[in-house]
Amino acid sequence: MENAFESKVNKQIEQFEQQAYSTLEAEVAKKRIAWFQEHIPEKNRTPLSPRKAYELFFFEYIGLSESGVPVIFETPTRIVWNSFNRCSTLEACQRSGRDTREVCRAVYEKPTQAFVSQLDPQLRFHRSYQEIRPHAPYCREMIIRLDFEAMMKLALEEAKQSRSEGNKGHGAVVVFEGQVVGKAHDTAVTENDPSLHAEMNAIRQAVRTLGDRNLCGAILFSTCEPCPMCTSLAIWANVTTIVYGISIEETARLGKSRILIPSTEIIQKSPVMIEVIGNVLKDECKQLYI
Repeated sequence: MENAFESKVNKQIEQFEQQAYSTLEAEVAKKRIAWFQEHIPEKNRTPLSPRKAYELFFFEYIGLSESGVPVIFETPTRIVWNSFNRCSTLEACQRSGRDTREVCRAVYEKPTQAFVSQLDPQLRFHRSYQEIRPHAPYCREMIIRLDFEAMMKLALEEAKQSRSEGNKGHGAVVVFEGQVVGKAHDTAVTENDPSLHAEMNAIRQAVRTLGDRNLCGAILFSTCEPCPMCTSLAIWANVTTIVYGISIEETARLGKSRILIPSTEIIQKSPVMIEVIGNVLKDECKQLYI
């Protein structure tokens, strides 16, 4: 009779063979969010430190001890650890000839962020794909706290620069592991190219900076909710989160939007999992379009 670990490994191998990674990703996210909602009282769902999020995920949800995921660096806004615990995903990948770098990125990273976001979306989970088993002796992971308003202020600065140049006044920033990897504004007017929205420019810059067209783990900040074109690029780039200031619906009432389809509707038509958070510095962003 196989033990619980072997059963889990065999189940994962079967899932990898029979289901698309995007389907598995959605199932894992649903399971983790359901556990959180069942086990964490509403009164305890307050913004927590990276340390508390780490403890909740690994000790209460996964059931590990700190010896399996020892912390190697910690500040009030960042906690970094190495995972040495016995891992069914690692075993399933090795037995089935799959690369953990591909599987963990495609199936498990965004669901972990979805779990952490239940506490506070400004807590961000990241995994290193250079330091990951079996390519390294451990898996390097971290949770950081990111100031959404500070990032949106950078987007606002870009939007103001856009206005000063004679463009439409949109700004966007892409952040990865707490670092700005793309920062841009719309240049459609000055470059005579209608595709050059702020988000398009920022995502392209981020891809060049990171040398990777897959932006899993990245956050796209935009002064205005991304239009269908820009949301589609975010989907193709596989960003983890979109954060905007003012919605398409509201800018439409100001006569500033052309395609009245919210970003969530575009995302729902795709297999890509992206969380959308609105109304960050909404009033400041709204002033750009009045």
